[in-house]
Amino acid sequence: MVKKLLPSALLLAAFEAVAVGLWLVKGNLFYLFNFSYIGIALAVGSALFALGRPHARRVTQLLVGLYMLVYLGLVCGENMQIEGFWYYLFLGTFEAATIHYAVAKIFGPLLFGRGWCGYACWTAMVLDFLPYKTPQRPRKAGLSWIRYAVFAASLLFVAALFLLRVPNLARVMFIAFLVGNALYYGAGVALAFAFRDNRAFCKYVCPITVFLKPMSKYALLRVTCDKSKCVSCGKCERVCPMDVEVTNNARSRKNGTECILCMECVKACPKKAL
Repeated sequence: MVKKLLPSALLLAAFEAVAVGLWLVKGNLFYLFNFSYIGIALAVGSALFALGRPHARRVTQLLVGLYMLVYLGLVCGENMQIEGFWYYLFLGTFEAATIHYAVAKIFGPLLFGRGWCGYACWTAMVLDFLPYKTPQRPRKAGLSWIRYAVFAASLLFVAALFLLRVPNLARVMFIAFLVGNALYYGAGVALAFAFRDNRAFCKYVCPITVFLKPMSKYALLRVTCDKSKCVSCGKCERVCPMDVEVTNNARSRKNGTECILCMECVKACPKKAL
């Protein structure tokens, strides 16, 4: 039991270290609460998974996703979308969205890869309830440019606000948060049904992947395959929502930077090779 729960304890300790560090540096109790809460949510989910409980990932996904969408976004009025990151970056302040992006989406993936997408994203939190958990194959080709277009559009939008000296920027960014989320959910649901793939939005449209993909290639935490146990049954790759070449341990494996650590492959493997 203790051995199973050790990774969860270490995960919680890592987030507590970030929480205490930011609290001491910034002198703001919010950071102590924020990162402690997220750390507890992630630790609970990973502990439930270690104990074999169903829907363990979904518990964390809802705890973190709803907290960031409802509390930070709607109640506190923080734009936690990529537009909010550019906004605070242009203001020259390291807080709110800039800290969130640094920890979860820019430097954090060196440790946990695309784990954010699997356990905390409030967009995927909703999309994962749709009926196409195992995606239709083959994957759509030639659509990856869309994510870069959305990424560039978000940057140009915020840059234009500053260049044009638009008044009451904080209010504008809150409205952008509402509109942006509505567009993301609408596009995500439409693509899921059009492509029969809950994660189509994540694969082709989400601008955050521009940050996530390069760092995820070097992630410390990865799903790897014990070739001596693998019988090449293909079950792991059939259940993978991100079309990762699961049994290939090379960092250059197909769609390797898109693994969201959902562990569906691990649960499906009949030989415990993953």
